[in-house]
Amino acid sequence: MSLTTTTRGPGDPRRRRVLAGGAAALLAGGGAVLTGCSADPDPGERSSAEERLRARAGRGSAALLERYDATIGAHAGLGERLRPLRAEVARHAAALGARPSSASPSASGSASPSGPSASAPARTSGPAVPKDEKAALAALADAERRTADTHTAALASAPPELARLLASVAASGAAHAYLLGGVA
Repeated sequence: MSLTTTTRGPGDPRRRRVLAGGAAALLAGGGAVLTGCSADPDPGERSSAEERLRARAGRGSAALLERYDATIGAHAGLGERLRPLRAEVARHAAALGARPSSASPSASGSASPSGPSASAPARTSGPAVPKDEKAALAALADAERRTADTHTAALASAPPELARLLASVAASGAAHAYLLGGVA
């Protein structure tokens, strides 16, 4: 018998039977194993842990949003640059279930192009903003990095859907930090 007659290709009926049999065995026996691995012994505990993790991440994004608001309020000249990043942070906070505590400065930011006294933040509490614009951008970039690092650290204990959201938000925050660092 020659080698060419014993070599079988993808269209070989015996090969198809073996592959079909393997797939059937996986569906029959392996399906139970696959579903057994994903069973959650205590769904209530997992939900509350997930909710605590989501709430913590939401508070971090809400705090970052407050920092953006304070920075735009203190430095109206940075408003045009910061508003798109702030809008992203607001979407992140909303996706994580956070409720922003301050109103958007978008409508009022470019209306007062006058000096520093007119651009002082209306709120007396909140994050301190450096008086120098470059220092304010650097502080905002640091806040973005810290928030992104916190979201990244939470990935290890997050369920898959929340982990994907946190990874996306962390990646966006890292990009924001890079952009803010480049501006400064």
